[in-house]
Amino acid sequence: MEAKNVPHVRELLENSPKNWGKWGPDDEVGSLNYLTSAEILKGIATVKQGKSFTLQVRMGDPDGDPVWPGRQSAKRMSVMDRGHYNCGKGPRFPGSYEYADDVMFMYLQGSTQYDALGHVWYDDQIWNGYDADTTIGGLAKASVCAIGERGVVGRGVLIDIARHRNKEVLEPGETFTHLDLLAAAKAQGVTIEKRDILIIRTGWIGSFYKRDHAEFYANFKEPGLTYSPELVQWFQDMEIPNLVTDTIANEVTVDPVSGCELPLHNALMRNLGVTLTEIAQLDLLADDCAADGQWTFLYAAAPLKVVGGTGAPVNPIVLK
Repeated sequence: MEAKNVPHVRELLENSPKNWGKWGPDDEVGSLNYLTSAEILKGIATVKQGKSFTLQVRMGDPDGDPVWPGRQSAKRMSVMDRGHYNCGKGPRFPGSYEYADDVMFMYLQGSTQYDALGHVWYDDQIWNGYDADTTIGGLAKASVCAIGERGVVGRGVLIDIARHRNKEVLEPGETFTHLDLLAAAKAQGVTIEKRDILIIRTGWIGSFYKRDHAEFYANFKEPGLTYSPELVQWFQDMEIPNLVTDTIANEVTVDPVSGCELPLHNALMRNLGVTLTEIAQLDLLADDCAADGQWTFLYAAAPLKVVGGTGAPVNPIVLK
């Protein structure tokens, strides 16, 4: 589709539902408000086996980290190590101990991470109707810090759309809808319930570590959910608090019908307050779920409390 024929996202989402004001004029965490103590206890009730999994990709991997094109992988640098002592420049302390120290330079959304609700917008308003000018110099409203301070705990459900389609990884640009998720859930023998933390595996991030990186990024077009009014309404009706995927953008890069890029970021995050978690590594968890048949679990996560941040790294923990 030619760019001149692509509608403004405002037109695409003209009749899309909004949760602005639902949790008050000062809310900054949106649909995470659905995760009450009842949802936390519901998640805890799924823990039966004593298994644990972490979902973050490695940061600062010498072979490169999966990031959105245009961003750079995290870079870790030593600023103090044995070399300083070998050349006589290491500091001395009572007791003569020595130490190592380092720093990291990275995009805050350059690893497994939570988006702040104020990360994306249109028509000069971010989540909850806050003025987009509040993002200047850092997010004064709806930053990732609010999510980090609240935390995310509830019943998670993994839908393995790649396994459902008998694939190790979905093809570039391959799409699926909420109806496909429901069909996959039925095949897995699990039900997506209201207020579940929805976790979707496509195999995409796992494939980054198995293929040539130049090929991974060539004509970059991720698989993922594709926009429709029905899908957005389903998220609204199901009161989904958090969408977690093993892709870099949670949705297909360009909507194949409208030509808009990332419309679900606006429909779900800006309008409904659904928190997005990206670049999760789900392969080991998916293999275990397929082996034991348990696709639900306790999901717990909290991004770093970066004041004013548009996003922040996170290492979610799953307990079964």
